[in-house]
Amino acid sequence: MKTIGATYTGNGNCVFTVWAPEKESVTLHIVHPTEQELPMQPKGLGYFQLDVASAEPGTRYFYKLDDEHEYPDPASHFQPEDVHGPSEVIDQSAYQWHDQAWRGLPFRDLIFYELHVGTFTPEGTFEAIIERLDDLAEVGINALELMPVCQFPGGRNWGYDGVYPYSVQHSYGGPDGLKKLVDACHARGIAVFLDVVYNHMGPEGNHFSQFGPYFTSKYCTPWGDALNFDGVWADGVRDFFANNALFWLEQYHIDGLRLDATHEVFDMSAVSIWELMHDRVSQLEQRLGRSLYVVAESDLNSPKVVTPPALGGHGFNAQWLDDFHHSFFVLIYKDAQKRYVDFGRMEQLAKAYTDGFVFTGEYAPSRKRQFGRSSAGVPAERYVVFNLNHDQVGNLTGKERLSNLVNFDRQKIAAAAILLSPYVPLLFMGEEYADKTPFYYFISHSDQELIKAIREGRKEEFGSFNDGEEFPEPDDEATFTKSKIQWSDRTKGKHRLMLKWHQTLIQLRRSLAPLQHMDKSSVRVTVLNQAGFVLHRQTEDGLQHLACLFNLSDEAIDYTLPGWVNAWQKLLDSKEEQWQEDGVSSEALLPDQVQAGQLVRLSPCSVTVYSGKRTID
Repeated sequence: MKTIGATYTGNGNCVFTVWAPEKESVTLHIVHPTEQELPMQPKGLGYFQLDVASAEPGTRYFYKLDDEHEYPDPASHFQPEDVHGPSEVIDQSAYQWHDQAWRGLPFRDLIFYELHVGTFTPEGTFEAIIERLDDLAEVGINALELMPVCQFPGGRNWGYDGVYPYSVQHSYGGPDGLKKLVDACHARGIAVFLDVVYNHMGPEGNHFSQFGPYFTSKYCTPWGDALNFDGVWADGVRDFFANNALFWLEQYHIDGLRLDATHEVFDMSAVSIWELMHDRVSQLEQRLGRSLYVVAESDLNSPKVVTPPALGGHGFNAQWLDDFHHSFFVLIYKDAQKRYVDFGRMEQLAKAYTDGFVFTGEYAPSRKRQFGRSSAGVPAERYVVFNLNHDQVGNLTGKERLSNLVNFDRQKIAAAAILLSPYVPLLFMGEEYADKTPFYYFISHSDQELIKAIREGRKEEFGSFNDGEEFPEPDDEATFTKSKIQWSDRTKGKHRLMLKWHQTLIQLRRSLAPLQHMDKSSVRVTVLNQAGFVLHRQTEDGLQHLACLFNLSDEAIDYTLPGWVNAWQKLLDSKEEQWQEDGVSSEALLPDQVQAGQLVRLSPCSVTVYSGKRTID
């Protein structure tokens, strides 16, 4: 018994299935459109089931456990009356899809764009996003990554407090709204990834423990007890979450999942939850005939995360590369050193480009131990890099966008750093035009004691990094409203230039053969003291070369272009638009053509890209 929840099979028939292994009885309590209570039948292994011939879509219900308390369905597909209200039957086959020809995109070709549905548009809905898709596609974005959309308390939340993993947030537009968005994305050649949480459940409306041993006290996470993936009755928990991944990929045509904090999932089983999920997703991929991906957020610095299970790994297609962010961020924004104390040397960034993980067994001061393992042999397309994501922007005071921390030139350098890298890049909503809107942490819980605990918990966790600045009240609706990005700014002044800069970089990434060759073994980095670096990319045959010259300092740097080719042709200069727009002296621009062995002077806070082709005598 693996399919749980309310499965509508047509003609008014619905099969209700729930896992409650330590309960003697479960009663289905239908509260709409007509009230009735129906005993469910035990089916073994803790499952109860009932086939109801008169439960049309829109039917709302609870489960009553042992004839006592009743709760919404843990596998509810929709909670129209919020987390404490009844669950609703959904006909997942009713939506008429238009993406039958969609087969997905190669992961290596993706340009991710992480967004929060509630703050991406004034309306804060799935359908409102559709109006922005053409603009994103014009920039070169071809993969949306939605922050969690499972039902959470109220209408404002980052999404990581969700308590119904199979549901779709009612205030965002519910199931049909999400399907319309995915359909519209696929029509424009845009893949859709969904952020899901399998390491904990939110605190309000969380009734999992009433149904069975979903949690274990054997392990602990920063958010409380861990989910029970390897203890007594763990089979039901494993099926619940492994099948949840399939649910999103199949019923909502999602292209991939990003799994939050996988290092906080504990499983000592012979076949881990990750291997189980990998096998089921692989089987679904073959059955559907389109590409499906599962991406991890992991703090382990272990190549095992992206190694196939057959070789002893977890089987993720890719993972976020935090070391790249940390090593670059402290160089572009010096004040970040107090938060990322393990980083600060240009050689670490060079290692992030050529190897992946920076800490590969070295002593990490912040952890007070040796940390990590080499990822030098792991393909570059298995790592996602970024300058910003929801955590980096919002986990302190909420104002940590690069556009609020560093000047315009350094923002351009940051964009080039990830888009010229051999890795798969990710942008955070508004980053492409240097939006300055804060992204605060916000909630809409109804429990005042819980709200107080959240306030105090965040101050304790992040207070030492915020220079004494007060955190905005997370439950204040104004905190949420102020986090909505200013889309209209993208066509104004420096915002327009930054948008064009991102568009140009993405075009180069897609059109230049050396940038298409993502083999890390052919990537070289030359460190220019602690002031800058040269990123060298080349084609597989070694005939076409790129020299990407980065100066992160406020002083000019002299550099002699190498003799890999006879002559170098300038393709991109971050000072070009500044010269045209602001009247900066053209002496700040590097020459268009440079001979091998010729000295050039890199302008302060600049990035310049040269291309050359080696001739064979």
